[in-house]
Amino acid sequence: MADTLSEDPLLGGKVRLRQPREGYRAAIDPVLLAAATPARPGERVLDLGTGSGAASLCLMARVEDLDIVGLELDPETAALARANAALNARDRFTVREGDVARLPKDLRGFDRVIANPPYLETARADPSSNESRRRSNVDEKGLAAWIGAALAAAAPRATITLIQRADRLAEMLALLHGKAGAIVVVPLWPSEGMDAKRVIVEVMKGAKTPLRLHPGLVLHAPGGRYAPTTEAILRGAAFDVTRASPA
Repeated sequence: MADTLSEDPLLGGKVRLRQPREGYRAAIDPVLLAAATPARPGERVLDLGTGSGAASLCLMARVEDLDIVGLELDPETAALARANAALNARDRFTVREGDVARLPKDLRGFDRVIANPPYLETARADPSSNESRRRSNVDEKGLAAWIGAALAAAAPRATITLIQRADRLAEMLALLHGKAGAIVVVPLWPSEGMDAKRVIVEVMKGAKTPLRLHPGLVLHAPGGRYAPTTEAILRGAAFDVTRASPA
C-alpha cells in the first residue's frame, strides 16, 4: 500500500500527510479551514468528513491541547487518518467511522465543529472513475445533512466553520437561518479582480448577531504565486476572520 501513497508536507513541514497518489488529494482548502477555526487550548473539536486528517492535523499544529474527533465514512480513509495521526504523534486526534447523515448520538457538545463538505451537487457533477475522488467531490448527502450534523454536534454558542463553493452560499445560509447567527462570510478570491470560487463561513450556534461580509482573502499574486498573506497562512499563521491578515 505504501507505493500507492505519497507523503506531503503541510504548514511548512509542521504536518506530514500521507495520502493517495490517485484519487482525492488534500489541497489548500483544509489548511485554510483549519487556519480560520478560532479554537483555543483545551477545547473539543469535531471534524466532519475528516478524510486523511489534513484539517485536524493542521489545527492541532497551530493550537496546542486540543481533543479532536474526526468522523469519516470510508473505512480505508479512516484508517489512513489514524495512520497520519500516529505519524504526527497526535494521540488526541481520534478517528471514528460514521455517516454525517446518521451522526452518532455521543458526538455532541463540541466547542468547535469544522467541515469541508464535497463541493459538487450530484445533478451537476461528472461521474468519476475513481471512487475516492467521486466520494470526496460529489455531495451525495446534500448540504442539509452536513449542516444538520454540525448543528447537532455543536454546543450552545459553539462555532461552526465550513468551506464550500461560493455558488452554494445561498443554500448554506438558508439552512442556517434561525439556527445560528454571528455569521461571517469570507470570500476566497483566486486572484485580484476575479470572482470568488470558494467561501469560508463561520457561524455561532444560537447567536442572533447579524451576518457580516468579510473583506476576503486573495489567494494568488500576479504570476500565479501565492499572495503573501496566503503564503503566511499556508506556513502556519492563523486566519482571523475578524480581520483580513494572519494572526
